[in-house]
Amino acid sequence: MSHAVGTRRDSRTLALVVLCAGMLMIILDGTIVNVALPVIQADLEFSQSGLAWVVNAYLIPFGGLLLLAGRVGDLIGRRRMFLSGLVVFTLASLLCGLAGSQEMLIAARFVQGVGGAMAAAVILGMIVTMYPEKGEQSRAIGVFSFVAAAGGSIGLLAGGVLTQSISWHWIFFVNVPIGVAAVLLASRFVPAERGIGLRAGADVLGAVLGTAGLMLAVYTIVKAADFGWGSARTLVVGAVAVGLLVGFVVRQARVANPLLPLRIFASRTVTGANVVQVLMIAGMFSMFFLGALYLEKVLGYDPLRIGLAFLPVAVGIGALSLGASARVNARFGERPVLVGSLLAMLAGLVLLMRAPVTGGYLVDLFPSMVLMGVGAGLAFPALMTLAMSGATDEDSGLASGLVNTTQQVGGALGLAVLATLSTSRTNDLLAAGVSPTEALTSGYRLAFGVSAALVAVAVVLAAVVLRRPAEQEVAVAPEPVRAQA
Repeated sequence: MSHAVGTRRDSRTLALVVLCAGMLMIILDGTIVNVALPVIQADLEFSQSGLAWVVNAYLIPFGGLLLLAGRVGDLIGRRRMFLSGLVVFTLASLLCGLAGSQEMLIAARFVQGVGGAMAAAVILGMIVTMYPEKGEQSRAIGVFSFVAAAGGSIGLLAGGVLTQSISWHWIFFVNVPIGVAAVLLASRFVPAERGIGLRAGADVLGAVLGTAGLMLAVYTIVKAADFGWGSARTLVVGAVAVGLLVGFVVRQARVANPLLPLRIFASRTVTGANVVQVLMIAGMFSMFFLGALYLEKVLGYDPLRIGLAFLPVAVGIGALSLGASARVNARFGERPVLVGSLLAMLAGLVLLMRAPVTGGYLVDLFPSMVLMGVGAGLAFPALMTLAMSGATDEDSGLASGLVNTTQQVGGALGLAVLATLSTSRTNDLLAAGVSPTEALTSGYRLAFGVSAALVAVAVVLAAVVLRRPAEQEVAVAPEPVRAQA
């Protein structure tokens, strides 16, 4: 009997490793590209506005398809969706590495985003299903959170190393052997499940409305930095996106088999956790992306030194989320831990608001990096647990897709808003005769201040709205079947 239990645990551990390896590959791709952008721009002769599409072409399908991919994973089987996504992502990575033109790279990045959404949307749902016992589930979510959170900073370091030592093409080629190994290992070790069947949720019109609305919303956000938030183009496209999403919600309330059952939002803990995540991720993006620009443009760091500068964040996340977070959550509860960790992140961002023009790393940046690493290392596992706490087995893929969607929308929204504010502040100061370095630094400080405000709101919501899983309301029964609209 003990041998059978041990074998089952070993099998689940291998499955968890494979799932996290797939997630790491996808998360790395989100940041590894940013370090290589200047080299890609020079090699393929991108304009400044055209270069943004190397990032946006991935972000738009990734953010737009996560909910749909999560729900389809529930219907056809989550392992099947995960494997299909890995195959698409790996092939697209190969095409990205082989790209010799702007058009080929952008098209391949779009396909990469599709594959990334297919795979990432169901990973957390599979982990929750594999580990139903609370203690084991907390530890497994801690491992997943480490990969999801630390992958961003590891990507900055890996991007610098590969770009400087070989070429930018290898930031994509490196995904190919990892993807092939992940597909082979997942086919063997990740448990398969039948899914609840397409008839249980094949709402085609809802899928079109929801996916089109989300993709158009993400497009509006990422392009608002170019055209301005008050421009006619932004307002019109944004209004169309809102209209599609409103139509999607109305559709989900009326159909018999909704793509997104609205009952999932009946839990204020699940809804609140996703709102908190949007605010937290938006704040973190300023530290990763605008912080990297500050290091490069103001302090003169090269890509490798930028990656090393963020190493304390990855170390802090790894040291806490891989083991300590589960014990801390069990001792104090997810909500108190989340509030405390968000306060640590807030302190880190407040310190960044005083970033000087001639700053030293150890005095001016290292304390912020440590606080952000500690905060993120404790926040992500607690937040993931709360966000998944109200999901049933049938809806776990959907809830996983919702968590990933709020991450991407929070990141896109945060990056667009903060970059726009930072650029506007810098341009105003340049017009007033301030030196370029001082103008840039002032713009970054403003972005860090807004990020701190967003995280402060997240602290309040986490303290007031969220509940411990044991305190949650009784699960809402599925709505009665209604006539198909």
